[in-house]
Amino acid sequence: MEATDQNKNPPASDGPAEIERLKDEARHEHDMYLRALADFENYRRRVERERSRAARSDKREIILSLLDVMDGFERALTHMNDAPRSVAQGLQALHRQLLGVLETQGVTPLKSLGETFNPEVHDAIGSVESEEVESGAVAEELQRGYRWGDDVLRPARVRVAS
Repeated sequence: MEATDQNKNPPASDGPAEIERLKDEARHEHDMYLRALADFENYRRRVERERSRAARSDKREIILSLLDVMDGFERALTHMNDAPRSVAQGLQALHRQLLGVLETQGVTPLKSLGETFNPEVHDAIGSVESEEVESGAVAEELQRGYRWGDDVLRPARVRVAS
């Protein structure tokens, strides 16, 4: 019986040295756990940023396609003088609706005519003599520019007064 009693009791430890070793090991394991937790949190944030960036990029492409449609409406509206009134009103209503959809997404047209040329928001494709606006200002807008929030989505294509 005595032999079985010895097997039930744990062997005697080295005392305080063994306790310190176990504490160090526990601290090391805890540090590794905290690092793994931080690494996972950083990974999660990076994936979320990349997902958000990809979604914004995809949305930007769709909005740019809608701007091409908006350009078509604006060209059509300039030629509506000979069209029946109901057709002109219908086109104007669709144009307003599309502009409203873009505005709900944070897309707003740039004001260019008469403004001082700014290469951040204007793409100059030429110059023109003008008495209506001062030299260096936008005299003609050939394609409207748009902002998306604080970013220039598409610069306005303009002619500058010389």
